[in-house]
Amino acid sequence: MNQAARTQRRGGVEFSGVTKRFVTRDGEEKVAMRDVTLKVEPGVFCAVVGPTGCGKSTTLTLAAGLYRASAGEVRVGGAPVRGIAQGASFVFQNDVLLPWKSVLANVALGPMLAGTPRRQAENSARDWLRLVGLAGFENFYPYQLSGGMRKRVSMAAALINEPSLLLMDEPFSALDVQTRAIMSHELLELWERTRPTVLFVTHDIEEAIALADRVVVMTASPATVKAVFEVDLPRPRGAVQEIRFQPRFLELYQQIWESLREEVEQTYARTAKAGVAA
Repeated sequence: MNQAARTQRRGGVEFSGVTKRFVTRDGEEKVAMRDVTLKVEPGVFCAVVGPTGCGKSTTLTLAAGLYRASAGEVRVGGAPVRGIAQGASFVFQNDVLLPWKSVLANVALGPMLAGTPRRQAENSARDWLRLVGLAGFENFYPYQLSGGMRKRVSMAAALINEPSLLLMDEPFSALDVQTRAIMSHELLELWERTRPTVLFVTHDIEEAIALADRVVVMTASPATVKAVFEVDLPRPRGAVQEIRFQPRFLELYQQIWESLREEVEQTYARTAKAGVAA
């Protein structure tokens, strides 16, 4: 299949005037997201940054079909999301590996649930484990692995399904700085193989710029799109630790932080006020 055909096969994601409301345990209505309009074309790696608790992760759950929009419409691959989005894979912040299954069984689970014969699914799982540097660990269990190794298993389990849309919710936030840099580099190498559309939520501006084609800044809660920055650093990016010293990287960082700072300060002030009132 040529590159144009592969691109056509991939699904972009689009939010059109999307609002999401929740009802709290106290019976009050909370608006997590208000009038969000955002388009991510097929094959684009888009990072979403914003202050803590603003509703960034809600974009992922809406795109995945885990939540329904209260108003507006979410489309994946051009089709309205009415249930679990076809072709989407989710990498969560915390490990969601099944502790009673081996590494191999965890990675093979997705294809098997989709109807792939066990032997074929396990062979494919072995290939992906080799790609993420875990050949030889097939029969280990999650508790026997380091945090970075478990995150590699999670990425293999997501990518083995050949998703058209990859949703990632702060996947590296629990890792140490060195491991996080290595995992970011490995993610880019894996993403380059099939180029799914990516929505990547993070608090880390440096991580967002190093990985993404586009960085979206969300406002303080309720979240809406404040600004969109195109990351014009060339691909392949190479070692993400090194591109952080490029003049253009530093320029983008300053621009994004200037946009984000007001929202962070507003969130901090709101939290401090609530603490005093309590």
